[in-house]
Amino acid sequence: MNTEKKQSDYEELMQYLEEAQAYETALILFEWDEETLAPEKAGSRTARMQGVLSSSYQRIMMSDRVKELVDKCLQELTETEGIAPDGTQNRAEKPALETPDGELTEEGIRYAILKAAKRTIEEVSCIPPEEYRAYQELTSKSTRIWTKARQENDFASFAPVLKEIIEYQKKFASYRQKDGQRLYDVMLDSFEPGFTMEKLDEFFNMLKRHIVPLLKQVMESSVRIQDDFLDGDYSEEKQRQLAEYLAKYVGFDFSSGVLAVSAHPFTTNLHNRDVRITTHYKSRVDSSAFSVIHESGHAIYEFGIDDRLSQTPAGQGTSMGMHESQSRFFENIIGRSEAFWIPVYGKLKELFPEQLKGVGREMFVRAINKVQPGLIRTEADELTYSLHVLVRYELEKRLIEEDLDVNELPKLWADKYEEYLGIRPETDAQGVLQDIHWAQGSFGYFPSYALGSAFGAQMLFQMKKEMDFDRLLEEGKLDVIREYLRKHVHRYGKMKDSREILKDMTGEDFNPKYYVEYLEEKYRRLYAV
Repeated sequence: MNTEKKQSDYEELMQYLEEAQAYETALILFEWDEETLAPEKAGSRTARMQGVLSSSYQRIMMSDRVKELVDKCLQELTETEGIAPDGTQNRAEKPALETPDGELTEEGIRYAILKAAKRTIEEVSCIPPEEYRAYQELTSKSTRIWTKARQENDFASFAPVLKEIIEYQKKFASYRQKDGQRLYDVMLDSFEPGFTMEKLDEFFNMLKRHIVPLLKQVMESSVRIQDDFLDGDYSEEKQRQLAEYLAKYVGFDFSSGVLAVSAHPFTTNLHNRDVRITTHYKSRVDSSAFSVIHESGHAIYEFGIDDRLSQTPAGQGTSMGMHESQSRFFENIIGRSEAFWIPVYGKLKELFPEQLKGVGREMFVRAINKVQPGLIRTEADELTYSLHVLVRYELEKRLIEEDLDVNELPKLWADKYEEYLGIRPETDAQGVLQDIHWAQGSFGYFPSYALGSAFGAQMLFQMKKEMDFDRLLEEGKLDVIREYLRKHVHRYGKMKDSREILKDMTGEDFNPKYYVEYLEEKYRRLYAV
């Protein structure tokens, strides 16, 4: 008698998805290595291996059997018995994500995994395999070309490969384009589902109406904030000690994470027990300190994802905007507040007694919140930051929707910086070459940075209704804040999209007024305007 249990469709599908996840994990490791430790001459040979791994990943995700299993499992999970109002039998219904006491349901988790897998299948299966592999190898090569171009201040050497990447991006978007959908909206959807150009135009126009005039008032204010002490002889070793202290203090788990050094700070993860962040060390002590707090915010999000979602298609943050909401929440809303530094400033003085001699906590906090329009997005103050994103958003739209010639980018970039921030880059390295995103093909990513800041302000408004937020920071009880965010944001992975998270957490859809009010209240008080 054969008593062997028959494998279910879902179990079979999960074996395929686990194999695909293994290839994806290997690719992530290659990318991490390339940004941190890989030797300069490794590039072209490693790129070929990345191409092979990408092809293997795509082959699994676009196989007929995987598509069949995903559709079959979704149908089984969403069918309900009975007669629908229109007289049809078995109408599809999304299963409940949570039990009445707030626990995630197995059906909800399974549904999220299946929906995320279906979305991935739709994204990769429409691209011919030879084009998919060629593009993966191209972006691996283009990041090295961009790095060299930035070092040599030579946009012309990067322009041809950038043009090629844009052509691929537009072609791939056209494969996924629905009737009446704009190409750039397809790209935006990859990073921030539910946010089209129409919604983003409304958001950025609101920022232009409020933040650009506020910036002008701040710059004309008679209030002067001293910050020269932030730049000086801050040794890399002591900065490393500070970085490790701050990361641990805000909640980075070094038993499940790594802190390394790279030219451009970033976060990546293999799963919720292996999350990796980087920083850089410069002469300004606040540069590394806040990049560490920022990347730790990303990491805390990934650490908080439910174990049953991790290492599945639904086992990451729900969108780049929601991810940026967490990193910028920790960096700015928490890290630049007076309350945060009450229990922490002593450690800073202990590490840098000479450099901070005569600098009190209040003076330090004012300095780290100083508004100074600059050319570099990653070094921008909290008030001007979203204007840096606005420049990139407006240029991306023209590149994709208006076929803007890439050779016009340096001048247009400089013109927009002059218009919105009142400054003009003198070199391409300070201007159009400063970000790696376009070299990686990440068109549609930049708006997420500004959206994340706005999401965070909306969350803060709600959290202050439910807890004494500043008192918790003063007492060093960041665990209470982290747990609140884990409960309402992190644990869901991709079970909810950004707008669903905001609605369930705050009681309303995305509302940028909270971001504008947050910035106006903070900087009008700081600069007496």
